[in-house]
Amino acid sequence: MIRTASILAALALFAGCASYSGSSLVPGKSTRAEVEATMGRPAESLTRASGETVLYYSRLPLGREMFVATVGSDGVLRGIEQRLTRQHIAKVAVGAQAKEVRELLGPPFRSVHMSRMQRDVWEYPWREIADLRILWVQFSNDGQVREVIEMHDYESDPPSGPDKD
Repeated sequence: MIRTASILAALALFAGCASYSGSSLVPGKSTRAEVEATMGRPAESLTRASGETVLYYSRLPLGREMFVATVGSDGVLRGIEQRLTRQHIAKVAVGAQAKEVRELLGPPFRSVHMSRMQRDVWEYPWREIADLRILWVQFSNDGQVREVIEMHDYESDPPSGPDKD
């Protein structure tokens, strides 16, 4: 019991060190150093040909969010947005490349290789208001999207009925 309380206290302290969404940051003013000091170390970063850097902040699986901070070549924040939304997920289409999906949505929560089907499947838990959703994107060996499955996440529903345990 004491060990559990210690772990929870440490997690709360750690969570307090980094801003969940970066809402206190100001586009056009905040620097990359301030972004990282506020939001923590990014799960992944990407440098575009333009010199912009895209920083991915995964709050998966419990947070079901992927915040993306774009920093200009001058080191100043351009903007922050949450990418696991219906609007962004709708842009994932059959035929798209894995690189495009990863740039759009960020690193997946889980990636599984299905050898018999010769597919890689990326999993993104997400939320639409209070509805817990899940997105699976299947890629063929050539890195093209072959199937997009998006649905309610039934495994995350609370137990119901007489045998709740």
